[in-house]
Amino acid sequence: MTWIIADTELQSRFFLGTAGYPSPVILEQAIQASGSQVVTVGLKRQLGADTANPEGSNAFFRLIKESGAHLLPNTAGCHTADEAITLAQMAREVFDTHWIKLEVIGDTYTLQPDPFELVKAADILVKEGFEVFPYCTDDLVTCHRLLDAGCRILMPWGAPIGSGQGLINPYALRVLRERITDVPLIIDAGIGSPMDAMQAMEMGFDAVLLNSAVSAAHDPVLMAEAFKLAIEGGRKAWQAGIMPEQDMAVATTPVTGRPFVL
Repeated sequence: MTWIIADTELQSRFFLGTAGYPSPVILEQAIQASGSQVVTVGLKRQLGADTANPEGSNAFFRLIKESGAHLLPNTAGCHTADEAITLAQMAREVFDTHWIKLEVIGDTYTLQPDPFELVKAADILVKEGFEVFPYCTDDLVTCHRLLDAGCRILMPWGAPIGSGQGLINPYALRVLRERITDVPLIIDAGIGSPMDAMQAMEMGFDAVLLNSAVSAAHDPVLMAEAFKLAIEGGRKAWQAGIMPEQDMAVATTPVTGRPFVL
């Protein structure tokens, strides 16, 4: 089933990162197995590798282009709004896209976003015509400030980047989904297994973005497929209506009342 994000129609709800794969061939196969239509790339790493002509001479960008997926550049590694804004402007010129995954890190141990610098950067980039995908925490107030700045998408973390801890604060994430219903919410970071991705989708989130759980797997291609199926299954379960938990047992077959007669 198709859905719309940033005025773009997609079929997949799986956003895939592109760092840390054993080889370009494995990355290409993982993208295909995932069915992902949006892939992310760290700008500092790739622009540093080839600033002059990344798409022409860098096989990495040829691979992404040939995959047919939308490129979502990100500002990973930035610690100030000014640094992230400059990198986003470079990305728009080099890659001819106004999409930007905005990361402004405030703590080097947890890689937790700096909410003040993040909102500052988002406000400026939105005014400059960017479609900002802000990587943020699950803090409701910060998310509202990003919406006030003009963001049409939010990307709250499940857990610290690369930690594989899954959804460490389900309560906060449920509150976000219940209170923010009119924009896409994408769980980004901390996903460790397909179970975590399915949980996010069963909670009503619109998509999941992850990298390490696939790229670091023994078989990244098979893991990409596993995540694809989990995300699709979680979305269908949410649409179907998940059975609520309760403390007491309830018999599935009534033992009283009128019996069925065959």
